[in-house]
Order: sequence, then structure tokens, then C-alpha cells
Amino acid sequence: MKFLSISAILISLFLLAGKPDIHEWRGAGRTGLYPDKNLLKEWPTTGPAEVLKTGNIGNGFVSPVFTDDRFYISGEIDSMTVLFCFDLNGQKQWQTVLGREWIKTYRGSRSAPTIVDDLLYIGNGNGNLYCVKCSDGKVLWSKDLTPDFGAQPPFHGHSAAPLVDENIVFWMPGGKEFNMVALNRFDGKLIWNNRGFGEPQGYNSPKLIELPSGKIVVTFSAYHMMGFDASSGTLLWSHEQDNLPPEKRLPANGDTHSNTVLFEDGAIYYAAGDGNCGVKLKLSADGTSITQEWRNKRFDSYMGGIVKIGNYLYGCGTAKPQLLSINATTGLITDSLAIGTGAVIAADNMLYYYNQKGEMNLVSINEGKMARISSFRITEGTAQHFSHPVINKGLLWQRHGNILMTFDIKNK
Repeated sequence: MKFLSISAILISLFLLAGKPDIHEWRGAGRTGLYPDKNLLKEWPTTGPAEVLKTGNIGNGFVSPVFTDDRFYISGEIDSMTVLFCFDLNGQKQWQTVLGREWIKTYRGSRSAPTIVDDLLYIGNGNGNLYCVKCSDGKVLWSKDLTPDFGAQPPFHGHSAAPLVDENIVFWMPGGKEFNMVALNRFDGKLIWNNRGFGEPQGYNSPKLIELPSGKIVVTFSAYHMMGFDASSGTLLWSHEQDNLPPEKRLPANGDTHSNTVLFEDGAIYYAAGDGNCGVKLKLSADGTSITQEWRNKRFDSYMGGIVKIGNYLYGCGTAKPQLLSINATTGLITDSLAIGTGAVIAADNMLYYYNQKGEMNLVSINEGKMARISSFRITEGTAQHFSHPVINKGLLWQRHGNILMTFDIKNK
């Protein structure tokens, strides 16, 4: 018995040590929920103190992704994708040019990096995928969208953050043959591919759902949300975006589904404002089927993210530029604030809402009821206010084009 107990402990330690350390888009699990506590519950009228400004990061919308002592961000400079590594004081450690970036519509970088241990995975607007060494920015391998996967980027450029699980990186080229792929994350070799529905990529960063029976990768192509068996690539189920009949399905028409789905207690939640809008699906215990529980056409966010706190979902409206709360059980609107369309994250039981007019809002929540407590305007930077906020170590980080601003939101 003593021998067996020691063996069990050693096996457990081995498995724990072997689990990769992942830092990714919208925080752990891509939920938009950040673990920081003891944050300010109200800001000065001019906003929280700005403590750092990182400039010359190029055109783009990519939010920073943090490790313990560094952050990584990309931008477009002279038509090229440039990946930057900074320490937490804003001192540049290195930069690497990764090829041509998207310069057609909404010019700039749009694919957030995913960091796993000492390797970084990032795409660009042209749909190419790169594996980069975190210590020095050296490119270890790359994949080109057209020659490697026979695909073309969608109308507004490829915008997904790579998803990594254990030794696999998941990527949606959106090709007819190679629609969704799984690659060995150490050498880029193909593990599996699935044809899906042969549609272009839906600007969506995938979500990993872990069940006792296995793992599922959930993402959108232009007109379908799909669930793939993570190990085999089998398409388990799909949910068609039926807002447009097939004859009207053209590039940039009803195909933009940028919000990563949420999963909790056996339910998948999504907001696809360019598709079915707000939806709750019940996932079967074995993960092989879905059943729709509700839809809400007013919950029509398509790129600002959604968060779930308690029994309520929070996200923006698009047709009506509002911040909305939705009862997760019934799908009914609980409350709304007329503070524009924007991107939402949460920490310490507060919402941080950056609207497309450049206003950063601090919003209190109480069982689905919301109140705007404070706000200030981002006045520096360039182009559209599309980037998602990030909170790290009590600091609020907000990109606006070629500048990344940092604000101290700790409650001293």
C-alpha cells in the first residue's frame, strides 16, 4: 500500500509538471474574467492615473498578452507584421518581423498571441501562422495560408488567436479542404484536418471545452458554429447561422462572428450579432450533440466579447448601441445602459467597458442590474477603438492603434 501511494504521488507530480503554462486572448479560458482583486470601485473624474505609455507599436487592434514578467503585442509597420516583446516597465526586449500584414480594410494586426511555456503562437491578417521562441523572438516554424492550406483570408483579414492544448495548436485556415486543422505545436506538422462546411474563417478565436469523455474545440466559420473532437478532428455537431439564405451569403455579409463562446455547467453561450445573435445551447454529457434552449435577437454583439458572472451574461448591443445584461436561464434582457457599442471584460465584480467612441467605463453589477460609476476618454492613439481592455497585476491596459496605455486601478 505504501508503495502504491508513493507511485500515485509521483505520477500526479509528473502530470502536473507536464501541463503547459498558457497565457492567451481574454485571459484564462478566454472568458474575459480577470482574477485581480482589491481594485478601485470608483475613478477620479479624469480617470485613474496613467503610469505607462508604450508607443510605436504599429497599426492594429491586438491586445497585449502577459506572462509573469513580460507582455507580447503585434502591429503593422510598413505593411509588415511586427511582433514585440516588452518587460512590464515597457522596455522593449526584442522585435521580430513576421511577414506581410493586412492593409486592405481596417489596416493593422488583429490576431492575439498565445504563449505556452517558452513558445509563442501568433497569426496575422493574411492568415499565416507562426511559432516563435519567447526568449529571443526567433521563428521556429511557420505556415502560409494559401500554399499550405489552399485558403484565402476572409474579407476583413484573418483575426483568430491560435488555440493550444497540450502538444497541439488549433487553427482555422477556412479552406475548402483544410477548413479546420490541428498541428503539432513543436514542428507545425499536420495532425488532422476537417473540411467543415468549406466556408471562410469567421474571425473567431476558438474555445476548448473539457469534458470527462474528451475535449471539444468550438469555433465559427462564416455561417456555422462547429464543435470538433480535439483528438480526432471529427465534426461532432454544428449550429447554422440562419439569418441569411444561402444565395445571399457573400463575403462581409453576415459572416463576422468574433466573440469566443463561453461554456459553463453543460451550456454553451454565444453572441453572434452578424448571425443568430444571443444563443444558449445545451451540450450533451458526452459532447456529441447540442440542443438550443433560447435565442435573443437583441443580444447582437459581434466583436466586443461577452462575460458571464453568476447567472447573467454581459455584452454589447450593436443595432442599439448599449451594454446589455441577459438572464442566462431565460435569455431575457435584464438591464441595459446606453453607453455605446464596445468591448467588455470583468474583474473584482465590476465591468470594464471600452466603447467605440473611446470611452472607458467602470460599471457596477448586482444580479444583472448595472450602473455606470465612472468613465474617462482615451484621447491618444490612432484609428478605431476596437481593442479589448486587459487587466494585469492591478493595472488596466488599453491599446488604441499605435499606442498602449496603462492605468493604475489598484485600491491603495
